[in-house]
Amino acid sequence: MCFYFKASKKVLDMLERKYEGIEDVIRNIRSEEFNGFQHPETPVTTGAEPERVQLMQWGLIPGWAKDTSIQNSTLNAKIETLAEKPSFKACTGNRCLIYADGFYEWQWLDPKGKNKQKYLIRMEDGQPFCFAGLWNRWSDPSTGLSRNTYTILTTEANELLSRIHNSKLRMPIVIDRACEPDWLHHGTVRMMNDLLVGESK
Repeated sequence: MCFYFKASKKVLDMLERKYEGIEDVIRNIRSEEFNGFQHPETPVTTGAEPERVQLMQWGLIPGWAKDTSIQNSTLNAKIETLAEKPSFKACTGNRCLIYADGFYEWQWLDPKGKNKQKYLIRMEDGQPFCFAGLWNRWSDPSTGLSRNTYTILTTEANELLSRIHNSKLRMPIVIDRACEPDWLHHGTVRMMNDLLVGESK
């Protein structure tokens, strides 16, 4: 799973070089480390607007939701079951990229997870990357106001994450850099998860 990630100054510098006119986006980022359960706004690019970076709230809200209470359950989505889940099946065409340069997982050191070791997971070359995601525009029935929200897609853990994320055996999908445009335009997902390394913290 992925509930905590970071987008450091290295990510923001990369975004400024890659996209023009995003100073307001960068100025409105509140932190370099994001806790999904606080539903922060983080930098995202969508297939609908691939030349633009915008801030979206983490925790996808489906169109039928009456309020935001579902968000704690939609921070992640299993890629294997997207078409089966009511929260995601209407959004499978709404692909996005979520910018990061690391995420955090906790290794259980005992069967019940009372003792844990924190790890930072990053690319072995230290460079920024993108998670694969889905997004949705949701209108609040009580106010009529709209917001864009997203979820990070997950897959089965590889060898590294099977050792670290040893309670759920899942990991986020890190898109192959060369295939990011292909993902946004409904191509097959190609990962570079095997290029990740872990650092104990």
